[in-house]
Amino acid sequence: MRDGTAPSSPMHGLAARVRPGVLLGLMLLLLHAGLVLGLDSGAARALLLAHFGLFLLWQPVWQGSSSLQPRRVLLVVGGGLLFVWWIDWWLAGLWMALLFSLIGANLLTLRARRQRLAPLLAALYLLAALLVWVVPRLLDDADPPALLGTTLRDVLAAPLLVILLLPGAPARQEPRSALDLFYSFLLFLMTIVLVLGTLFVQQVTHNPYVLALAETVLAIAAVLFLLSWLWDPRGGFDGVGQLLSRYFLSLGMPFERWMHGLANLAETEHDPDAFMAAAAAEMRTLPWVAGVQWRTGTGTGAEGSLTRHVTRFQFRGLDLQLHGWRQPGPGMLLHMRLLARLLGDFHDAKVREQAQRTSAYLQAIYETGSRVTHDVKNLLQSLRSLCTAAESASDDEAEAFRRLMQRQLPQITQRLQATLDKLESRPAVADDLEPAQQWWRSLTQRYAHERIEFSLVDADAAATLPADLFDSVADNLIQNALEKRRRGEAAQITVTLEAMGAGRCRLGVRDDGHGISPALAARLLREPVASENGLGVGLYQAARHAAGQGYRLSLAGNAPGAVDFVLGPA
Repeated sequence: MRDGTAPSSPMHGLAARVRPGVLLGLMLLLLHAGLVLGLDSGAARALLLAHFGLFLLWQPVWQGSSSLQPRRVLLVVGGGLLFVWWIDWWLAGLWMALLFSLIGANLLTLRARRQRLAPLLAALYLLAALLVWVVPRLLDDADPPALLGTTLRDVLAAPLLVILLLPGAPARQEPRSALDLFYSFLLFLMTIVLVLGTLFVQQVTHNPYVLALAETVLAIAAVLFLLSWLWDPRGGFDGVGQLLSRYFLSLGMPFERWMHGLANLAETEHDPDAFMAAAAAEMRTLPWVAGVQWRTGTGTGAEGSLTRHVTRFQFRGLDLQLHGWRQPGPGMLLHMRLLARLLGDFHDAKVREQAQRTSAYLQAIYETGSRVTHDVKNLLQSLRSLCTAAESASDDEAEAFRRLMQRQLPQITQRLQATLDKLESRPAVADDLEPAQQWWRSLTQRYAHERIEFSLVDADAAATLPADLFDSVADNLIQNALEKRRRGEAAQITVTLEAMGAGRCRLGVRDDGHGISPALAARLLREPVASENGLGVGLYQAARHAAGQGYRLSLAGNAPGAVDFVLGPA
């Protein structure tokens, strides 16, 4: 049987429009008629051939829309002709046991009551006809008693007529249930055991057939009761259920080992391609896998022997081909699909992990670049202030300007060097501490020409502060306030430094401009925000820098005329 959908044949179209109960009832009626007429007659063989054709239309094994290979078509047709040609009571009993197992297993998978009635009647008919008509013929090859013959012709035909009259939807509208081969096999074996057990008991005890059948049924019931009693652990015995569970779990040990190996690879191997190669090598150790081929978005590879029995799976960008020593069955195919799905999920997790590492690296570059940009911008503002002082200085102020340049240029050079050092890929370290009064003098001298009010509160000679952090925050806050003054939104700017005890300080910058909107204030210092005059990340970077040094930058006041930012100990 090939995968894919073939064009529907006329017979298949007819079967799709007919109710499944009609096909089932007609199939069993033809079998019933053949049994009544006798298997040696030509009419009975013709009826059984028609019965076999209806069975092919009804059968639950193959999908009706699937195409058959020519050799399989010849096999099915040849098997049907041989079945009709060689039919006898032994073969008829075997065929009825097979039909009973197929219908009974399908019955166990149906949930709706109206769908179960027709298969239930068909299964009862087959079991009754097998036991009261076919098996007695196997004992003495004689016609059954008149009562049994009348029962078969008149009574057992009634359920088949009921099946034909049951309402239902056409086959194409009825949900098709999957055949459980395991249940079919169990029912077939139980039916064979019942028939052969009855024959054996009758031959050994020489009892009447009905008594031998009853004794066989009681013996099978006793065995089933004993098995059900031994299924659960009792009196120190592990139980048949526990023993079967251990056996089935032992069959999955290669899969368990591969799963442990895959989990270990996921923890140690971070590159998706290397992880895929190592996982394929681990999968090659499974006994039913001959070789593995894979293709991902970044590469291809192969491992082991490449055979003609190939099963292909595609999950989350992974194209996986598993080569086996033989064509896998339905159960093994589900097992292989689970393996491929797990491997695809792990590979997708590795791809996402690599993308997250790349994104984190690019984010770090962006944040470093934006922070350095703001530091360079602040240094440029300082240089502009010096240039403004140089342009406005008179001859009488030349000496004072020279001393200003001597103090400011080395500081600007040091800050520029520290800014360039931030571009190096090395772990962040705490800023060097500087006496607070010394840093305060440098700040006031740097902005001496900007009409800013500086206020030093509770000067403590022992107080120190991280100079790089306070320079970055002070420059950002002062430049923002100066920009508001240039736009005419603020006039007075006040900068305050206050000693907090334990050698630590608090810096405050206030302007008398308009307050910040509540929506913007809620996002400020917590995430980058849109800015008309910069990248919108200066205060965000300053807040993160402060948090890394054990400080906290906050918007302490947001009233009109009193917009106050504070940098203090966290």
